Amino acid sequence: MSNGAALEVAVEVRDFSFRLGKKAILHDVSFTVRRGEYLSIIGPNGAGKTTLLKCIDRILTGGKGEIRVFGRPLASYRQKELARRISYVPQADGRVFPFTVEQFVLMGRYPYLSPFSSVGLEDRRAVREALERTATTEFAGRLLNTLSGGERQKVYLAAALAQRADVLLLDEPTTFLDYRHQSEIRDVLALANAESGVTVVTVTHDVNRAALDSGRIVALRDGAVVFRGLPREVMQPSVLERIYGTGLLLVPHPQANVPVIIPTPSPERTP
Repeated sequence: MSNGAALEVAVEVRDFSFRLGKKAILHDVSFTVRRGEYLSIIGPNGAGKTTLLKCIDRILTGGKGEIRVFGRPLASYRQKELARRISYVPQADGRVFPFTVEQFVLMGRYPYLSPFSSVGLEDRRAVREALERTATTEFAGRLLNTLSGGERQKVYLAAALAQRADVLLLDEPTTFLDYRHQSEIRDVLALANAESGVTVVTVTHDVNRAALDSGRIVALRDGAVVFRGLPREVMQPSVLERIYGTGLLLVPHPQANVPVIIPTPSPERTP
């Protein structure tokens, strides 16, 4: 990647505020995501993380301030044009669509199709590669409702990869998954980021994973940015307490140059 590409801003959020009805959700949020970056957004429940992603992908519209995607105002994009720039994997909510895996992943190609065009070789190739990358090829003919939660989450990620957008937004992509499926999804994201140059922006409650996987971290609390910086900078007791409002215990990671949070025993179990 050239220096120019490395420094290109993929997403810029500038002094952005958003309300749902009378409730203020986001307050003067500002940060940038560089092309090819892996950035995690952390923060306590109710901090506005999901709302922020939905505003960036224009699922939610309105707000004050500015969001720019590759230098252009978000509002200037036509929907299919935006979908070639940004793909979005929402939180798992238990809904299952009545499609086979292959049909569902093929829907990720909608930015490139029109009502009068048929599915082409490039679309089939994109679907095949996405299924291979997420190790879901064996499920291609199965209905989504026959898959486990972890398998379905990989299929949702496959659909986003088939979209071949420049930026991948993910909202808690590994929540409720067992360790194996969590690891598989993290590996897919790391590979897409490192080898394909996909810009990854993920919301997560797993601060340890954010610190180990990300290049940079943004933290929200009460709808405002309270931290922007490197993983080793956020993994400090005083910084984490400012974000979460409680003390957390950190220890050195045996393999990474960043501390990690460990659980503390309940008081009645403390010797």
